[in-house]
Amino acid sequence: MSLKSIDAAMLQKMFLSGAKALDAKKDYINELNVFPVPDGDTGTNMTMTIMAAAKEVASLENPDINQLGKAISSGSLRGARGNSGVIMSQIFRGFVKGIKGNDVLDVNILANAVQHAADTAYKAVMKPKEGTILTVARAGADKAIEIIINDDIEDIIEFCDTVAESMEEALQKTPDLLPVLKQAGVVDSGGEGLMTFLRGATDALKGKVSDFTITSRGSVKTVKTSLPSEAEADIKYGYCTEFIIMLERDTETAEKQLKEYLQGIGDCVVVVADDEIVKVHVHTNDPGLAIQKALLFGALTSMKIDNMREEHHEKVIRDATRIAAQQKKEMEEVKPAQAAPRKKTGFIVVSAGDGLADIFRDLKADYIIEGGQTMNPSTDDILEAINNVNADNIFILPNNGNIILAANQAKELAEGKNIVVIPTKNIPQGIAALINYAEGSSVADNEKNMSGEMLSIKSGQVTYAVRDTNMDGKYIKKGDFMGLTDKTIVSVGKDAKEAAKKLIESLVSDDSELVSLYYGADATEEEAELIADEIVAEYNDIDVEVQYGGQPVYSYFISVE
Repeated sequence: MSLKSIDAAMLQKMFLSGAKALDAKKDYINELNVFPVPDGDTGTNMTMTIMAAAKEVASLENPDINQLGKAISSGSLRGARGNSGVIMSQIFRGFVKGIKGNDVLDVNILANAVQHAADTAYKAVMKPKEGTILTVARAGADKAIEIIINDDIEDIIEFCDTVAESMEEALQKTPDLLPVLKQAGVVDSGGEGLMTFLRGATDALKGKVSDFTITSRGSVKTVKTSLPSEAEADIKYGYCTEFIIMLERDTETAEKQLKEYLQGIGDCVVVVADDEIVKVHVHTNDPGLAIQKALLFGALTSMKIDNMREEHHEKVIRDATRIAAQQKKEMEEVKPAQAAPRKKTGFIVVSAGDGLADIFRDLKADYIIEGGQTMNPSTDDILEAINNVNADNIFILPNNGNIILAANQAKELAEGKNIVVIPTKNIPQGIAALINYAEGSSVADNEKNMSGEMLSIKSGQVTYAVRDTNMDGKYIKKGDFMGLTDKTIVSVGKDAKEAAKKLIESLVSDDSELVSLYYGADATEEEAELIADEIVAEYNDIDVEVQYGGQPVYSYFISVE
């Protein structure tokens, strides 16, 4: 029987089925990651991204195409984690734009949406790389357009199968485009994640799936955040008030009037409009006033009011029972920084480890998102940090190459503040960037200077291998320690000290003057000092600084300048 169109109910089932399929195979997709380091793996990041959207999609009862599209786009956009998650959210965003305004979807509409999905994803990446999820998405778009040009397929199921077959072929060819994949004998993990979702979605289309329940198994983890201790000052506005307005009036007018009004009764004001809805967040002493004003523009939903003074009081009591060292390690979420006076410039840093947190605070970081390798923060986590820094201009330092896209996505979603993302790929680059911030210089000059200076240092890290592999001419066994520079394996050893020393030797040159060694949670000060002594003995003109970082996963972060 021919199926010439699908409605929102079927599309909802397809999306949920695809999300469940991805969740079920995330560990397998993780194993396709070529590089043997413990990281925020592709399967995990893509699953957490799609599950953020799936929860919104599953909560809808009898949605139309536009309502469903908003849930898919907004949920995946804000829940996006890691480069793979951000790219997947852009694929969904483009697809949703392509189906908007239709009651049912036929082959022509779907084909244009698939092309729009690929185009949007490519535009989101500054330097698109072939042999990745982008290549797979593009293959689907090319086949979809070919189908409607030839006008030879009207059946939705046949269309989906034909497009998916073309994408599968592109996935199998990814090793020919990326030598590192061919060397490891695997296909691209992001492309496999996309295909896993599509396989699950088409299974629902064909009636092979009956359970569309979204469980907590794929739920998004919470990334803890921390602010400097001075943010513990008295709370000026006691109620954190959030709600969504289902607009009955002009969107632009509502957004403008609401912002002006809410800024008069509170702070931490965020008003984000999206077609017929407006999401509102404000800290105020009278939530009723905010609600009454909002009701003038439409019906309210998703209302939430939290008493921040009560939460703060309870936290003070809890913290009083802990010793200072425990208090330092907990890095509990504290009240927003908007209680502090508005300032010109603020800094947000992504980092893990209590020692590194102290270092960044000493360098004037306003807000630290606890994350990095193995725990990439989502776009929404970074947006929350932006909302909690009361500054006109905010510099974000992701300190991990897999977080830069999410930071840029948060930048695009942020309102009322000028956001600058310094593309730091590791902790030493982040420290170098902050050190080179010049008070009194313009934002543009600081962006240029910080971005330039972070590249002037040589940096590396030591971690352990999570799988056996043969890479860069080195045979690596699970559990070996590796010295890495920009994801190139420089040294391999049976212990962290051996790998670190060889890594430092590869970074040092005739003009090197200083080596900084940040030791992690699984390393000791004694071992770090021993490495420092051996380097000083070997290179007479080089100083070595040893600092406690406390970071997980990485035994050492190293910088040479």
